[in-house]
Amino acid sequence: MTAVPPVPDATACWAALGKAGVLAQAYRDGRPERGVDPRRLGALLAALDERGLNGVTLAACVQLATVLPLLAEGVGSGPAVAEALARTLDGTATTALAATDEAAGSDLTALATEVRAEGDELVVRGAKRWITNATHATWLLVLARRRPGPHFTNFSWVLVPADAPGVTARPADTDLFAGSGVGHVRFDDVRVPADHLVGRPGRGLAGFARHIAVERLAGALWAVALCRRALDAAKRSLTARDGLWQLDGVRQRFATGLVEVHQLRALAASLAGRIAVDHDGTAGALLKASVGPTVNRVLAECAHLHGAEGFTAGGPHRLRAEAEVFGVGGGVTEVVLGGVADQADRLLAELADWESVRESAP
Repeated sequence: MTAVPPVPDATACWAALGKAGVLAQAYRDGRPERGVDPRRLGALLAALDERGLNGVTLAACVQLATVLPLLAEGVGSGPAVAEALARTLDGTATTALAATDEAAGSDLTALATEVRAEGDELVVRGAKRWITNATHATWLLVLARRRPGPHFTNFSWVLVPADAPGVTARPADTDLFAGSGVGHVRFDDVRVPADHLVGRPGRGLAGFARHIAVERLAGALWAVALCRRALDAAKRSLTARDGLWQLDGVRQRFATGLVEVHQLRALAASLAGRIAVDHDGTAGALLKASVGPTVNRVLAECAHLHGAEGFTAGGPHRLRAEAEVFGVGGGVTEVVLGGVADQADRLLAELADWESVRESAP
């Protein structure tokens, strides 16, 4: 994997990665419509995380896991979607995923942002909150309601130029995730040509459901890299302080975190094919439900092991605050656990099926 360029912000980093052809390498055969290559995606996210700029990694993760595959599936809609796909993939543009509504939260069927057809135009009205890349995007990929009711066929994706009349983006009131462009967006009767509809009408939620599993896989791959970085920093801190690393209690607490990260990595590896190839939503939910609690426990332990030094600017406690995104983004852990419970019979049966477990190579 090509080294991540030493640039300070998300757009510059994305542009450099695109120019070097690194973004395309995250997909099978270099084509987003073929789906992600988990190994290459994991390597890219790990390289991004190594720089310690969580906002930059977040901005890339959303586009790699969800935006580019959604655009690739809808590329037959017209030249506007094809242009957005090509330019986002080569790094000359960024596209924000505008799914979370002003009040909907994890329940996307309750979103109020709407799109209606008027002649040869689409009119978008509503508001989106906590959108990554919102303040520096070239386009916004907007999930909007096309008719009333919660049925999954009532929603579509619309590609909206960020500079279109009626679009207003403002930064979110947070000092976390610097460089991610996270913000809130309003659409006041924004008009775009009809060919800015991405994919078939009414397929918005179905497409999102397919790709949210991949976003959850990407989140797990990033979480492993982030926890590894935090554990490495904690060990260096402990060994630099006389005698601490030799204390059994300290070593056991550190080792517990190390075991948990290896467990998460093993789960991600075992489910990666089902998610990346089959878009298995249950596998994605199982992985997502594991990520948030694991990251929280590991980073809490790392912060504790740093002692008072953990409160320094940009230190472990700030990392803990930013890492809360793993329990919120892509569906809050509690909601996802409900989905896991819905599939209890299937998941219990899998635990009894040892024939499907591959033997490790000698």
